[in-house]
Amino acid sequence: MPFRPMIKTASHRFIRAREGAAAVEFSLIAAPFFLLIFATLEVALFFLGSTIIENGVNEAARSIRTGQLQQSSQSVEDFRSSICERISSIADCSRIQLDVRTFESFSESTSMDYPLDENGDIDNSDFTFDPGGGGDVVVVRVFYDWQLLAPGVVSGMTNMSGNKRLITATSVFRNEPFE
Repeated sequence: MPFRPMIKTASHRFIRAREGAAAVEFSLIAAPFFLLIFATLEVALFFLGSTIIENGVNEAARSIRTGQLQQSSQSVEDFRSSICERISSIADCSRIQLDVRTFESFSESTSMDYPLDENGDIDNSDFTFDPGGGGDVVVVRVFYDWQLLAPGVVSGMTNMSGNKRLITATSVFRNEPFE
């Protein structure tokens, strides 16, 4: 058999062959497909955690708003425990940082800084716990450093060192006149 027809028939067989085509096509799209799936799961888990933390903070802050916390002489650790009871299903309570402040008016409460330093760590040196009295404007801020599960998948989500994202839950209200 001459060499040229043998190459021609082999190339025609290769072009017509369809065994393994699905595996080759899947291998081409598998990486982007799984990257998209992991990114979607990462964002969904983050928003689920953020929502649970925000709701937990709003529910726990009600004890400040109604004066229950102040009248029962509860401490910052009691308030932290109250938040932890509500968010322990999704968050590690040891990573919660609290900042509770009292202001004269709502317009004054807008002057608080974001607590991240230049290294991407929480700077809690200015945090206080002052639940105030009846009629005071109170700002309850809770910070949680959310560990991202898939590093690099959604690189725009990190805003802290160590592949973490800061979740901030804030509740601003005027205390009821409980005194």
